[in-house]
Amino acid sequence: MGGPPDFWTGVLERPLRCAPVIDAATALAAAFGVVFLAELGDKTQLLALGFGARHRLRVVACGLGLGYGIANLVAVVVGGVLGAALPQRPIEVISGAVFFGFAALAARRALSAGDDTDTDTSSELAAEAPGGLVGDATSDTTDRSSWRAVGPIGLAIAIAEMGDKTQIATATLASQSAPAAIWVGATLGAATSGMIGAAAGRSVGHRVSDRTVSIASAVLFAAFGLVMLAGWL
Repeated sequence: MGGPPDFWTGVLERPLRCAPVIDAATALAAAFGVVFLAELGDKTQLLALGFGARHRLRVVACGLGLGYGIANLVAVVVGGVLGAALPQRPIEVISGAVFFGFAALAARRALSAGDDTDTDTSSELAAEAPGGLVGDATSDTTDRSSWRAVGPIGLAIAIAEMGDKTQIATATLASQSAPAAIWVGATLGAATSGMIGAAAGRSVGHRVSDRTVSIASAVLFAAFGLVMLAGWL
């Protein structure tokens, strides 16, 4: 077999240099698949459905990415780096109390929605005025206010994911393979699953009133709070 020795040495060593990249890609794909399937029908997908009914999809997408990213970062650090277990029961109690707080806020919004119907209708008509200065200003204000929902959405998703089966699975995968790749794959998988729910919620949100969506959100948050405090997850 001809050729300089350095050439054949490089050919033989090339697969070894590519091995870390292949391992990371495999870990990312495995985390994406596992978490995506586990999140289908999960409570956070139902939460995403509710958020999709109230907010623009790009706002929900940013909130989901933020929330899942935080939750999976905790899982990777605790499980993959520290090799520790998440304190599930304290997390359930704290999360349950926070969700009851979310339920109270949603209920208050539902009660005030009826009083603000006339004002909201006038604002919407002004925003839709073709080429009007008032319409442009209202539209800009509405767009800015909608982006403020990214933080609360991310917080709700992160809290709901704490101690969840997908977070535990992410921590387990991170302890066995590349933690960074696991974090990316798990976050993408969860966010993709969540956006399916958000898209479904968006299609429903156009057909129901804001008050109905707020009531449904309050019931959903309260149900999750009860389930978490009871330790039924």
